[in-house]
Amino acid sequence: MRVFVTGATGWVGSAIVEELLSAGHRVTGLARSFSKAERLAAAGAKVIQGSLDHLDVLREAASAADAVVHTAFNHDFIHADFNNGFPKFLESAALDQRVIEILGGALEGSNRPLLVTSGLSGLPRGATEHDLPSPAAPRKSETAARALAERGLSAATVRLAPSVHGIGDYGFIPILVKLARETGVSAYIDGGQNCWSGIHRPDAARVYRLALEQGVTEPVYHAVADEAVPFEEIATVIGGRLGLPVEARPREHFGWFAAMAGADMAASSARTRTLLDWQPSGPSLLADLDQPGYYAR
Repeated sequence: MRVFVTGATGWVGSAIVEELLSAGHRVTGLARSFSKAERLAAAGAKVIQGSLDHLDVLREAASAADAVVHTAFNHDFIHADFNNGFPKFLESAALDQRVIEILGGALEGSNRPLLVTSGLSGLPRGATEHDLPSPAAPRKSETAARALAERGLSAATVRLAPSVHGIGDYGFIPILVKLARETGVSAYIDGGQNCWSGIHRPDAARVYRLALEQGVTEPVYHAVADEAVPFEEIATVIGGRLGLPVEARPREHFGWFAAMAGADMAASSARTRTLLDWQPSGPSLLADLDQPGYYAR
């Protein structure tokens, strides 16, 4: 299968590229910079240099592929943006929606699949693959994919756990580690019983591959291994590794990250496991987090 992957050099995208190549598929990846393009080529993928702004490039690459995996999202907005009405984030979300429409348009009239990436934010605690995204959510990745499916395209969304963990992670867990170092406390909000889900990075990549190989038959797949990890337990591991107290703090302590730190992002992946015959095999979130590599400066 010839698969076009956006975000092919990112944390999740690069793992998907590796997973697809190891299974014998041919991969074309989108890379923004020359250095990232070199790394992608060294992994064995064909490289297309460009960004999400290059819509004609995306359309052409998708037209030439047997399947498309969209993981890219413009994260160039700075943290301060979250305290200023989210203008740059909203711009990124609007571009993401437009890109999904372009990719879908290139595949229309065929049964070639498109997998779009989203998350669990805004879903009810314990959400299943049947739960619908909140219409108030500013990111419209899943909404765009569902619109394509209504037009007859083979489009679906992979919802990623908030922590796609592993050594080298530069996502949400490192933000918590950095905040704990800066404030001298590994904190949680209220009782810390809000829960996050987690998944080891290679396990997440395998969900994408299996969905493509078995045929995209569902509107949503959940890349979730640990379904509900209390936030207090995450803070406890971080505090133990850094030798810091673990205590409750008000939302203000977390600054722009408070909405994530206090969110319930727990979900079931039972249906995905059954449909894809997928069983996560990597370490749990807490076991992975309790490694020295997560705290190397």
